[in-house]
Amino acid sequence: MEPSPTPGILKKEIDEAYETIKKETTSGGYYLNPDPESAKDLVEGLIVNRNRYGYESCPCRLASGVKSEDLDIICPCDYRDADIDEFGACYCALYVSKECFEGRQKIRSIPERRPPKEIRAQKSSDAHDENSSAPSGKSSQTLKYPVWRCKVCGYLCARDTPPGICPVCKADKERFERFM
Repeated sequence: MEPSPTPGILKKEIDEAYETIKKETTSGGYYLNPDPESAKDLVEGLIVNRNRYGYESCPCRLASGVKSEDLDIICPCDYRDADIDEFGACYCALYVSKECFEGRQKIRSIPERRPPKEIRAQKSSDAHDENSSAPSGKSSQTLKYPVWRCKVCGYLCARDTPPGICPVCKADKERFERFM
């Protein structure tokens, strides 16, 4: 087996992960970077981060190594859809718009959308306070189940707890927030 440029990672592992991501991406209505070598380089970065941190954080961002602090940059990141809508590709350009995929739009540099650590910490604290309080308002009192929203793709579901994996974008349970 041919090794990849990263010690300890085999080309076969990258190829298999690429094919899995490509299949999941296509089934979810998304597009991968049309250059397979660029996409595989990014997939290799995801594997490196998974081996290093235990989760696949964005290969183009600096992860803290603390999963709870990095939930917003676990691939697919919380910023993917907004970046694709505005710029045609996500920050690392693993995911692209249909126009980029078909070559009708060039992939270009994307400005960082992730807020600084201090702002993320404050938002996380605010969200925790909000989620731990009792629901208020007329509509939430009439719902049988809480409504959970996937922060990656916006998928909504009403149930006692969020699903283990988002059926749309395949994000983990931790990527859901209580919506109602």
